Amino acid sequence: MGAATSQQIVKYYERYRAIDVTFTKDVIKATGLVAQQVFLKCVGETWPCVIFSSSFESARIIVSARTGLHEKIQGANGLVQLRYSFREADKVDPMLFFVSARVAGSAPYGGSPDIAMLTMAFTKRPPDDLIEIMGRLLDANFNSSKRREERIFLSVDTMRRMRMVSKEIAMFIDGVPRRCILRDISFSGAKIIIQGIPKYLLERDASIRIDFEDPRESVILKGRTVRAEDVEGRKDLVAIAMVFDEQAVPMTYKMRVNDFLSQVRADTRGDQAATPATGAE
Repeated sequence: MGAATSQQIVKYYERYRAIDVTFTKDVIKATGLVAQQVFLKCVGETWPCVIFSSSFESARIIVSARTGLHEKIQGANGLVQLRYSFREADKVDPMLFFVSARVAGSAPYGGSPDIAMLTMAFTKRPPDDLIEIMGRLLDANFNSSKRREERIFLSVDTMRRMRMVSKEIAMFIDGVPRRCILRDISFSGAKIIIQGIPKYLLERDASIRIDFEDPRESVILKGRTVRAEDVEGRKDLVAIAMVFDEQAVPMTYKMRVNDFLSQVRADTRGDQAATPATGAE
């Protein structure tokens, strides 16, 4: 981590501090949470647990109710520490840190007396690493609605900055693979250049796979073809507009798009600040 500026971290904290994020499989993958290395610490002892959800102010965890933990918590006046563990793309060992908290409540989980969900309120602001990791995710989710139609033209420079391997990809239309070229992408869709006749390509279920590096991953985007345009000078090609299924867009894709758009905004502000104003004469 450490890529975000202190100003960015403050913005994340102030804007998203109370938003609770449920740790679904998609969120776990996007944040790099190492679930096996998460535990609760109380009076020098540790208990394995599962993070159900977290914000910058609180967390809910799932833990065994038959381990003597409740007695320890009572003896410690509810004070505990929750250890987070996150994978870092460029390092072998995961990032580890503790967040101090007070247990505010406990209830059986899933109808089982053997498993409990603990609700904890953080006693102080969590480490900047947690704010950066969760803040990037929350910011991407927010902007995926606010800036959903903003398109990114895939130039060589854009692909390099997004760590995209190639814009020559496979597109599956009604399950049939076709070779194509990505022209532009957004949070909500993509424009793809493909060989074929529009009437056989439109209003069909479709999916595309985009490969990225740093970290290496393949993102599958599902949706539907909705519109076709001619490709100038090529009667054998057509530009197909694809709208993604919003409920199925992977969080890692949203984060990559958001990181790029945020970088472009920052570059634009920097250019404007560096340009001297010309006064009227």
